Amino acid sequence: MRFAGGWSSVVCVGLALAPMAACAADDAPGQVMAIADDMVALALEYDPTPAYYEILPLKRHDYLPRNSAADNARLDAREDELWSRLQAVDRAKLDNDRGAQLAYAQLRDMLETNRALRVCHAEQWNVNHMFGWQTGFTDLADRQPVATADERAQALARWRTLPAYVDNEIANLRAGMKAGYTAPKAVVARVVKQLDGMLALEPRKSPYFAPGEKAKDAAFATQFEQVVAQQVQPALRRYRDFLVKEYQPKARETIALSALPDGAQCYQAMLRSYTTLDRTPNAVYDLGERTVADNLARVQALGKTMFGTTDLPTIVKRVDEAKGNRFASADEQLQFSRSLLDAAREKSAPYFATMPVQPAVVEPLKPEQRGTGVSSHYEPDPDDTRPGIYRINLDHPDADRRGAAEITLVHETWPGHHLQLALARQVGERHPLSALAFNSAYAEGWARYSEALSEEAGIYTTPYAQISRRLWPARGMVVDPGIHMFGWTRERAVAFMAESGRFSPETAADLVDRIAAMPGQLTAYDSGGLEIFALRREAEAALGPRFDLKQFHQQVLGEGVVPLRFLRERVEAWIAQEKARDAAAR
Repeated sequence: MRFAGGWSSVVCVGLALAPMAACAADDAPGQVMAIADDMVALALEYDPTPAYYEILPLKRHDYLPRNSAADNARLDAREDELWSRLQAVDRAKLDNDRGAQLAYAQLRDMLETNRALRVCHAEQWNVNHMFGWQTGFTDLADRQPVATADERAQALARWRTLPAYVDNEIANLRAGMKAGYTAPKAVVARVVKQLDGMLALEPRKSPYFAPGEKAKDAAFATQFEQVVAQQVQPALRRYRDFLVKEYQPKARETIALSALPDGAQCYQAMLRSYTTLDRTPNAVYDLGERTVADNLARVQALGKTMFGTTDLPTIVKRVDEAKGNRFASADEQLQFSRSLLDAAREKSAPYFATMPVQPAVVEPLKPEQRGTGVSSHYEPDPDDTRPGIYRINLDHPDADRRGAAEITLVHETWPGHHLQLALARQVGERHPLSALAFNSAYAEGWARYSEALSEEAGIYTTPYAQISRRLWPARGMVVDPGIHMFGWTRERAVAFMAESGRFSPETAADLVDRIAAMPGQLTAYDSGGLEIFALRREAEAALGPRFDLKQFHQQVLGEGVVPLRFLRERVEAWIAQEKARDAAAR
């Protein structure tokens, strides 16, 4: 297991959330790393799934996430203990230990976020078609270890607990209904569609049967088929029937989070969670509007060059209707995206000091995700011998465009998510907390920055990508708070997104329900991207001809996923170091 630089010399360790850290009071780095140990242990005790996407010390594969009301209360109490221990650390004594500084920043961000999110009572309206448990667990089934007899026994034990998990989910949702918390009707309908698709399959065709198929053990396959038929599918059926008969009639008509109790406070916490910044919804909205205006001015300049007009509707129409910007079929869209992978990697390489060895592939959405509004997304794999997967949505090939497909491809693979997350696993010695401390603003911000870098690197093959990539960014910072806090209707949101030309009315409608299911998340892309752009401009201005883009990227990527405040501290420290080196050389 890899640990943060310097940690191996620390002799004190965590004591499974003992009230006091087993470190001397003046050993601040040791205290922080002990808390980090306990944070990782606690997170995996309650939810094993992150260990199947990153390198984490998971020892058992026989349990599902804990989701009862009692478990949630115990988790809150144990996180409060960790928070108290972190507050007692003298941060000034971490100055000479980079690993402890990073762990402190990650712990602070994670615990502040988790504690603030409690106001949302999210477990009481946890119906989500984007990354809900009903499809998330199919991926867990696919990643279930079954190589040994013991692992196969653990697989049987894990999936036999799904009925209890579903019972807890139903109990949580019933409690939510009594307290005034429900998911939007439109989101519930999409989840029901996903469940109907899975329930229509025979047990051996179910995505939950993946462990039985993967094991290549006939006796185990028979046992696992029985688990799917007798426990998994009846539990899914019970959940589906609950949603249709009891929950959906009482689900909220509005998609706005502000309709829930403490909705405004919850949305502020959601923004903090996704962006790692303390911006208000108004500040996010205003910054988004200014950035959209700046982007549109650049689009007008490009439109003048390419089409002889600065009229935005005309530019969008010309891009949309261009024959060279369309797909004839879903297969053509898939093959087009696959054909870009090698060139994207090759042209990205000169901009980085090192490139990850892990390959990337492009695959369609899983069958249970298709036609339900699930967006294209990236699925990491902690094993560098297996590829990271870009799951592409092929539901609307007639409405999707080549320029937009190129932008999404680089966003998800090279030099976007795949490059960043694969490099993070090559950072050298890291504490497991670094693999657990994910935040959307950094990851999506890097991917947004990568869209611009890809233009710089000459990756795009169509002339339309440079217009399309400027029409959409920062609109998420406007439409997300617009929906949840400022009274935007579904129709207004669809029109605002469709006018960008990046989304048809059909895909824009899907995106509205994604915003409804994941409040605040769509603001993360440009919150992070604008910060990385700003840091690059600062470094270029400060260092002049000494500015090295490879080294700048190394500073941005060199610690893996970090809170934006810590990223700024890291890059500014590098700028100061480079300026001092330059002054000393004169």
